[in-house]
Amino acid sequence: VWISLVYIESFKMATSGTSTFNLDIDEIIDEAFERAGLGRAYSGNDFKTAKRSLNLLSQEFSNRGVNLWTVEDTTLSLTSGTATYTLPSDTVAVLDYAIRTGTGTSQVDTTIARMHVGDYASLSSKNKQGRPTQIYIERLRDAPEVTLYPVPNNNTYTLVYYRVRRIQDTVNGSITQYDAPTRFLPAIVAGLSYHIALKHPDAMPRVPMLKQMYEEEWQLAATEDRDRSTFKISPSTLYGRELLGLANTH
Repeated sequence: VWISLVYIESFKMATSGTSTFNLDIDEIIDEAFERAGLGRAYSGNDFKTAKRSLNLLSQEFSNRGVNLWTVEDTTLSLTSGTATYTLPSDTVAVLDYAIRTGTGTSQVDTTIARMHVGDYASLSSKNKQGRPTQIYIERLRDAPEVTLYPVPNNNTYTLVYYRVRRIQDTVNGSITQYDAPTRFLPAIVAGLSYHIALKHPDAMPRVPMLKQMYEEEWQLAATEDRDRSTFKISPSTLYGRELLGLANTH
């Protein structure tokens, strides 16, 4: 019995001791071609078309929601008398924003409100200067622009904002990996195999299955890639009192 237990314990501990598994771009492409029933990718055109599909897949990931690994805390120094600023061109969206004053222990971040186009258009004095309290964001083609109101009246203000950046481009090569956590590899491979199958007549019978697998893998990854901060909802009793008051008047 003692020998059996030792054997079992040794067998249980016979693991690699590492958790660094990842796939480079070439391996992702090979796996996707195999899943599509096309064998391995061999020609330069195979890798070229797969790279293009991977880059399109990155854009699709951005459209599906906020990818938490692409969220960055960024700052922008404001200039007195300048209301509009251009953000980095790889900015997909701006999530939150504040105006920072002071430095070190005296640093203070004050939240500002976001305006939609109607709010900004209705401002009668757009050139009014002061400490900015509102922000208008335009998602333009080449790069987003932000306009602050009131216009900064000195050079001491800093705009602090959290942006969603684009997923970095895919480049073929044995040392280049996809710009995403490894937990997204199943969704990346599944998505690429689906996109590749769409372009090959021989793989068309597999398209429905590959599409379903892609959606399932994406849902699993997206469900895991979420904010786990505490979220509380406190019901208001004011509306209930108003209804009760109205009921008592009838």
